[in-house]
Amino acid sequence: MSKPIAAMASLVRPLVEPHCGDLDVTWFTSTEEAMEIAPHAEIGWFDMYDKEKMAQVLGAATNLKWLNSIYAGVEHFPLDQLKQQGTVVTNGAGLNSSPIAEFVVMGMLSAAKRTDKLLELQDQQEWPEQAPGTAELTDGKALIIGYGGIGQQVAKKLSGFEMDVTAVRRTASDDPAGLGTEVIGTGDWQARLGEFDWVIVSAPATTETQKLLGADEFAAMKPSAWLINVARGSLVDQPALVEALNDKVIGGAMLDVTDPEPLPKGDPLWTADNCFITMHVSGVAQTRMFQRAAARFVENLVRYREGDDMIAVADLDRGY
Repeated sequence: MSKPIAAMASLVRPLVEPHCGDLDVTWFTSTEEAMEIAPHAEIGWFDMYDKEKMAQVLGAATNLKWLNSIYAGVEHFPLDQLKQQGTVVTNGAGLNSSPIAEFVVMGMLSAAKRTDKLLELQDQQEWPEQAPGTAELTDGKALIIGYGGIGQQVAKKLSGFEMDVTAVRRTASDDPAGLGTEVIGTGDWQARLGEFDWVIVSAPATTETQKLLGADEFAAMKPSAWLINVARGSLVDQPALVEALNDKVIGGAMLDVTDPEPLPKGDPLWTADNCFITMHVSGVAQTRMFQRAAARFVENLVRYREGDDMIAVADLDRGY
């Protein structure tokens, strides 16, 4: 087999280069360098923080046979082009599941115990007679919309709090994580929203999930329920959420994602009542993300060269 021509960001070079063998690799440090090599690359790892620039680079990568990414969502890729080229796309599904799930639990505990109010009291040097937050996670009920790697990790961590967890997948099934979680289909959760203390969104962003939760869904939730979104901001009707928060339709929201990102200064979401915003850092608040991603790439490189099935191949029709 001839040497595949690969393009990768220099950030992962120390982790990947020792395993490249005779792979002909160009390591890029800028968008301009990536654009120059893109048309010649058979294998590409073109992850960039600027999704528009990344899409431009991928648009020029007309000879790609395999595109690797650390991102779980691929909605920002030129999917039609990649499908037409027959490019295999492997994504980062599952790489960040555990730290993102930790952020979910952090948000739930912060909301239950009102960490924000406690910090305000500390700043004011006040010692209250009553705790500002007295809710408990134990025996509470949580709905997880999207039961892939992240959703399953959330359920696993919540099992330690003895929570009653229901999860939503494309079709109802037994719990693939083996946790005993009730798993319902995508057509069944809206009618049950009023049962849950926590509604956790970890579904992929697709055409089917845009504004999945809006005014009707917030009205159906418990007035004390909190929304937790670690998926994409586009899954929530943001103006409707601001209204629901300010009008006390729901108890609050913990948002790691917004629409757009970064959230502009002055946006009403910043000052919405009972809203915690963590600036889309849940997936990078860890020390081993690139180690995991590099290890998966190396394993997939072996499989690619041997013609074996690869790990975490994205379904470009579904968009994840």
